[in-house]
Amino acid sequence: MLSSRNQDINCMALEIRIRGIVQGVGFRPFVYRLAKGLDLRGNISNTTSGVVIRIAGQKENVAMFVQKIREEAPPLSRIHGMETENLLTEGPLPEGFEISGTLSHGRVSTLISPDIAVCRDCLAEIMDRDDRRFGYAFTNCTNCGPRYTIIESLPYDRENTSMKAFRMCKSCLEEYQSPMDRRFHAQPNACPECGPGLYWLAGGKIARDDPIGKAAAFLQAGKIVAIKGLGGFHIAADAFEDVPVNTLRTRKQRPFKPFAVMVDGIETARELCHLSDKEANILMSPEAPIVVVPAREDSVLSAKIAPGIGKIGVMLPYTPLHHLLFARKACPRALIMTSGNPRGEPLCTGNHEALERLDNYVDGFLLHNRDIYTGVDDSVVRIMAGKPRFIRRSRGFAPAPVKAVGVSHPGLAVGAELKNTFCLCRKDEAFPSQHIGNLSSLACLEFFQENIAHMKRLLEITPEFIAADLHPDYLSTSYAVETGLPVFRIQHHFAHAASVMAEHGIREEVLALVLDGSGFGPDNTVWGGEVLSCTPAGFQRLARLRPFPLPGGDMAAREPWRMALSLLFSMGVTDSHAVPMLPGQAIDPQKQQNILEIMRLGLGSPMTSSCGRLFDGVAALADVCIKNTYEGQSAMMLEHCCQKALRGKNIVDTTEFEDFLHDRACWSQGEMPPYEIDWRQCVETIRRYLKEGRSKEAISTVFHAFLTASFSSLLIELASLKGISKLVLSGGCMQNRVLLEGLTSYLNAKGLQVYVNECVPANDAGISLGQALAGSALYEAAVCA
Repeated sequence: MLSSRNQDINCMALEIRIRGIVQGVGFRPFVYRLAKGLDLRGNISNTTSGVVIRIAGQKENVAMFVQKIREEAPPLSRIHGMETENLLTEGPLPEGFEISGTLSHGRVSTLISPDIAVCRDCLAEIMDRDDRRFGYAFTNCTNCGPRYTIIESLPYDRENTSMKAFRMCKSCLEEYQSPMDRRFHAQPNACPECGPGLYWLAGGKIARDDPIGKAAAFLQAGKIVAIKGLGGFHIAADAFEDVPVNTLRTRKQRPFKPFAVMVDGIETARELCHLSDKEANILMSPEAPIVVVPAREDSVLSAKIAPGIGKIGVMLPYTPLHHLLFARKACPRALIMTSGNPRGEPLCTGNHEALERLDNYVDGFLLHNRDIYTGVDDSVVRIMAGKPRFIRRSRGFAPAPVKAVGVSHPGLAVGAELKNTFCLCRKDEAFPSQHIGNLSSLACLEFFQENIAHMKRLLEITPEFIAADLHPDYLSTSYAVETGLPVFRIQHHFAHAASVMAEHGIREEVLALVLDGSGFGPDNTVWGGEVLSCTPAGFQRLARLRPFPLPGGDMAAREPWRMALSLLFSMGVTDSHAVPMLPGQAIDPQKQQNILEIMRLGLGSPMTSSCGRLFDGVAALADVCIKNTYEGQSAMMLEHCCQKALRGKNIVDTTEFEDFLHDRACWSQGEMPPYEIDWRQCVETIRRYLKEGRSKEAISTVFHAFLTASFSSLLIELASLKGISKLVLSGGCMQNRVLLEGLTSYLNAKGLQVYVNECVPANDAGISLGQALAGSALYEAAVCA
């Protein structure tokens, strides 16, 4: 037993209980080496809640031990709680320090480590001809490799992962059992002798001889290859040549949506993109996300990769397999690496599944025999307003928790319909899931349900309530209702605002500006350009964009030219004037007349205050985009036009911004809600620009200036009237860099405290976190009533 009572009064003994991401990240060998170096005795064990350390020795050494744990913990670990307690039992101090087995009693509350990119040490080994792991695609250690994707249950021990199918050889076992080795208790530890293996499949024939070389040769020849990776399949193609890119677009029925590109190293990334030091550091981080950066105008990449948006999503190799593929001379230095799934379906994870679902898209398969328990797509990040912002939070980050002050009860938030994530929560912790996708098919719904069950089991969270969207037709909401638990319906834009409040720990009333595509309002109209006042338990609508029709309902989001007609119709433009106002667009005049007629009759044209649809209408008027082939296409193209005109300047530094800022006609008092942002003057200016033959860039600039100036002016007025200094910004339109940076810079300069999503995306993928906070507040009020 450990004791603080000993002949040496300078000795002491402690029990240290640590919660957080402390399993599978080299934490125990770190503690072992630390204890040995300080001549301390005791042991460390994994538990269902983290780790427990019992330590004894000289007082100053024990104090130093505790300090170094806090300051020098392994880079992949995350300490969320650390408690110490004196041990007062009788008995001599033990000899040495030991790493003990797992203590498995009690409720699981430890945290799951996300999957991490290959570390430098492992990378050096696979490139070293004299190393026993030379060329081995499944090399890993406690500092890198698969985690969440291979875990079946906790605690994180090998028998609870998909690696249980592979028995370690003598050499691997010695590493695994040696506390001084960086592979000590690395659960996926393996080598060519005992671990998973690769094979190649093309034309119905399997080849195990040099499968990586065969894949590289296919890619060099302009063919398309499916690659089984860490959390699912990628579809890969040469990123320099138009032919394979066009072939892939045709096969995936993806005419314009941007493809992500993986390059062989950071120097190639700098050669092909404009890359800041901050962006380079994110690319090279252990999480290794896709980073959206400006494309070089003289880039030798195929222009078909991301047409019309001036940006490219780039990533570096993050698995040994990726590095080994790029090491082949035949392999192009840049590859399209897009998600391996048919349109509207979840990511493929199994070999047989991929052969069935991807066979029509690819010419060959690079496969392996390590099972993927949980499909996880790549994360996507963009630097905006000086900080990395998530476009998609998935591999490398999920399911790490977000500290969510105000969440007081275990619950489940089921998210939105598009870009769905769900979120499990318990006291002051929220666990947003990886990217699930659009809940538009049975396959996606099943993936959603399977992952909820899996995370509930891993985290041992039994929800007491469910939070869901207000929209009556969302599949996620239907799922919530069918559980039989208390369901709290959270309005879409309030959930956006609450997501910012949750991650920044804000409990008091705030003003919220939420701009996005659409969300169901309690008045049965389609919202999307809203100013709210919010607390965690509720909201009041203070302002909106002036409503306009959605001709054809959801079809209007796919055909921006309809929204252009809607804006003109709302300004009183007659049939004879409207058709010529759509410049250079191959839209049948009779079809345009039909749309004007259904709006005149009020048929199939619900009213909306959507900022996303306003973007669509302006993009069509400017002849930037008349049809959206993917979500947000017109807005991204319009943003690019504005950025070209600004040339790095902030929108608030333009004369257009100043003109709108001082024009009180941009917003006015109404009745319900009290204020409206009136876009008509902006559209009238755009019509004048069109008659004058002004450029698309000029039109885009005046539109961004209008949005930034009008909302800034109104928010400053409301903050003064209500005595509120904290402001949150959220919604999919906040992924527009021009808009976000203009709003944050101006409002901060005027003394408002501006908060924006940082831990989850501002788009619909962040809604589940906001639902969790609001649902918890409403549930607490119901329980206490």
